[in-house]
Amino acid sequence: MSELNEGIALFIDFENLARGFTRSDRTDFDIQRVLDRLVEKGKVVMKRAYCDWSRFLKAKDALHEKGIELVEVPRRSVTGKNSADIRLVVDAMDMCYAKEHISTFVIASGDSDFSPLVSKLKENGKHVIGLGMRGSTSNLLSDNCDEFIFYEDLESNASQKSKVGSDVPEEKKEAFSLLFESVEALQRENVSIIWSSIVKETMKRKRPSFSEGSHGYKSFSALLEDVQAKGLIKLRKDERSGSYIIVEFEQGNLKADDDGAAPKTQRPKRKSSRRPPRSKSAAAKKSSTAATPAASPAASPAASPEPLPERVAAPKRDANPKRSSIGGMRRPQRKSAASVSNESEAGSKAETTE
Repeated sequence: MSELNEGIALFIDFENLARGFTRSDRTDFDIQRVLDRLVEKGKVVMKRAYCDWSRFLKAKDALHEKGIELVEVPRRSVTGKNSADIRLVVDAMDMCYAKEHISTFVIASGDSDFSPLVSKLKENGKHVIGLGMRGSTSNLLSDNCDEFIFYEDLESNASQKSKVGSDVPEEKKEAFSLLFESVEALQRENVSIIWSSIVKETMKRKRPSFSEGSHGYKSFSALLEDVQAKGLIKLRKDERSGSYIIVEFEQGNLKADDDGAAPKTQRPKRKSSRRPPRSKSAAAKKSSTAATPAASPAASPAASPEPLPERVAAPKRDANPKRSSIGGMRRPQRKSAASVSNESEAGSKAETTE
């Protein structure tokens, strides 16, 4: 969605629109419906229509009354075509580079020749809106635009305007009707929070001469409170700013959340194919069961554990072992002379006895 306070430039290829009207058996082109739709998006700062106006003298007066700048482009007799398309493209590109405050360009035509212009404007960061007739609009152009508005839809929206009830005084019906149209316009632009200041700005763009004082109200808040008293809207006062927010609108079936924003539709939750995670208690129970060996049914719960075997004392090592110089092995002790003589005597006695 484009910003509501941005500058909008309107370029009309009137000959192309007139050709579409001829095919659809329409007689008059109501430029006011186009302007009413555009002011809902922002401030229209430039309006130009290109054509050989000698062929459309009847339409000149209606366009001139709405402040449309009529650019005369004579028809070429040699090629059978006029240079209106080229003139429109040149002016649009000049406006793109020279007027930074214009961020939205509206090309009112169904000619596919304007598709390169749309691409170039988008390349320079501009928001491009197309407008044309359904029967005479090229798909190449409509698909290339950021947004495309069909004139037939504007006619249907005009026939579905909110009607003010008979209980509203005659001098207030105009203000009520303009208020309802502005709120519906903000809904079409997907404005999430409808502040009272935004509503009044939209009403002023739709009808610059609007003033709540001319309808008997001291302030715009008094107008909103009167509409709420009749049950047509519901307001909520912002605590910080003290401004009103429209949270319910009976005509447009608007219902907002407590914060003033339109409720978001919740997508249905898809069933997950994953297994649900086990709880910590169940996991702990299972781990403790696996760690503890199963007891035999014959075992007695009061059975005492088996005594541990006694430790065997290790033999004492010699305090001063005599080690050889090779490999750290013990060297055998030499026998003394007395022990050798005793062994020999014992051996001789044994032989004598035998």
